[in-house]
Amino acid sequence: MRGVDLAATWAVTVAGIDRAADHFWCTLADRMPTLLPERDAPLFLAALGWLATGDDDRAGRAALLTVLGRAWRDCHLGPHHQALVGDALVATVARHTRPRWTSALAAGWDSAARRALTAVRQAAERVGDGHAWWPVEVLDHDRPAEGVAILTVRPWRRLPFRPGQAVPVSVPGLPGRWRWYSPANAPRADGTIELHVRAAGAVSRVLVERVRPGGRLWLGPPRGAGLTLAPDSSADLLLAAGGTGLAPLRALVEQVAAAPAGRRVTLVSGVRAFADLYDPVSLDKLQVAHDWLTVVPAFSHDAHAEPAERGDALTVALRHHRPGQHVYACGPPAMVAGARLRLRAAGVPAAHIHLPDGCER
Repeated sequence: MRGVDLAATWAVTVAGIDRAADHFWCTLADRMPTLLPERDAPLFLAALGWLATGDDDRAGRAALLTVLGRAWRDCHLGPHHQALVGDALVATVARHTRPRWTSALAAGWDSAARRALTAVRQAAERVGDGHAWWPVEVLDHDRPAEGVAILTVRPWRRLPFRPGQAVPVSVPGLPGRWRWYSPANAPRADGTIELHVRAAGAVSRVLVERVRPGGRLWLGPPRGAGLTLAPDSSADLLLAAGGTGLAPLRALVEQVAAAPAGRRVTLVSGVRAFADLYDPVSLDKLQVAHDWLTVVPAFSHDAHAEPAERGDALTVALRHHRPGQHVYACGPPAMVAGARLRLRAAGVPAAHIHLPDGCER
């Protein structure tokens, strides 16, 4: 069964996610009551359906598996539940696409459901225990630059994350779609989280263009993304941020601020032009408050922006590199793709290089 046929029938199903979730949950409850909490059925079904269609990139699939693997554990599901959940998924899609349902579609969905649930069960063995998702309220939504938004959200229960980690995010209107974002702050006493988002994908565009204060989002379980600080290290840091890749690196600065340990930090914030420098006030406040921090704006396409340095974030960062520094770089895929080779060529030891592993920026 071609992926396009699965995607088309899933698009019909997910368009009525509330009705579909009711059918999915009732099908499960008829066979095994209390297997899945009714309130969780829409999120579970939507994520599982997208995973089954295979209509996702590598990072999106990792986000789906992180969320679904945690939900599988949280609901105490085991291998013997796999067929039951798969049958309920296929029955739900069949019910909501009945005019176009064929034996070939049934076989395709049956196979896709088995593959997806095997992947979910395997993910459940790796993700650990805890909540699968956190409902959050949007407290503030700022548009500081073209195509960029800064959101402040508050989970209904505290989200346990470390600076530099990434969390999956899902938005209303795109059920089942989860994308990675890194909090731009260290954990706060009030539990709020700041997200920096560039409108570069379906979820990101909703976060930038349609979300408003008072709205609701969902966050998934935090995951290490290659950018956390080693707990036993006090090395100086060189942080190279391209665009909204600033978010996890600013969180690292806040973490150091809570326990400086004598280390010095240089943060290069790279954008194309002055108008794209979207978070200057927060960076200025951090630099004024901490004499161990140096913030360096870098503009790759603005010859007249002073006193910033010219060049992309990584090029400028290498001008500031000193022996012994650990280098953290985060930004657009093109920046990250060649970062390890460039840093190694500049003499940075491999053990001192820290790059994101598939998080969206």
